[in-house]
Amino acid sequence: MDRFSTIDIEREEHLAIVTINRLNKLNALNTQVMTELLNGFQALVSPQQGRAPRVAVLTGAGDKAFISGIDVGELSDLAASDAKRFSELGRRVGDLLESAPFPVIAAVNGFALGGGCEFALMCDFIYASENARFGLPEVSLGIVPAFGGMRRLMGRVGVGKARELVYGGDIIDADDAKRIGLVNEVVPAAELMTRVRAIAAKIAGNGPMAIANAKRLMRLNINQDMQDTNEREAQAFGELFGTAEQREGMRAFVEKRRARFGEDER
Repeated sequence: MDRFSTIDIEREEHLAIVTINRLNKLNALNTQVMTELLNGFQALVSPQQGRAPRVAVLTGAGDKAFISGIDVGELSDLAASDAKRFSELGRRVGDLLESAPFPVIAAVNGFALGGGCEFALMCDFIYASENARFGLPEVSLGIVPAFGGMRRLMGRVGVGKARELVYGGDIIDADDAKRIGLVNEVVPAAELMTRVRAIAAKIAGNGPMAIANAKRLMRLNINQDMQDTNEREAQAFGELFGTAEQREGMRAFVEKRRARFGEDER
């Protein structure tokens, strides 16, 4: 795995933990952070050595911020063309996280504002500590969310609530985020990573090819009509039959035991 300056990547069994580490800037996003996130996740998706993880976690260093937003001080004087490239870089990270063949869990351990909230929304699930705060306050800076966050927010909480949050620039606490469907679960700060590891272990115990196909299909389903959706699901369902993974999963069910997916690969 490559060495990075602003992110850390740890591998634990089938799990990869990606931590943004800019404590002095509350893990704020700049071009370097997003470039390293792009390169780091590309290395996880297509590793030169070993195997891709079955689950990844994205979190922030410390206990104050997941990602506090964009680094306004560093980016405030960007020309329009440079700002557009910055936006495009963030969208590339989002596309990569959404298309990765494994789920990505956001472990939100503090502020997730602006670009930080958008990066949480790029993940499959959002688990938050009690001290987490969420919001897209870009309009207060005279800009709009840059990384696809408005579309993703509408998908999570509905159009009306998304408009309310974006137009008002509101910042909400973890319980409110859970109530509106932005967050999957809220846990005490000291228990956040333990809970996320437990969820990751549960997912990693399932068929990785099945998980990859389920993730791909659900991403496609968001904007597909029902006929196309059903056809894609039927095709993937059929293709998974006859694989070693399918045979092991169904044999384990019949034999009333836990499936052992790929354990011979360790």
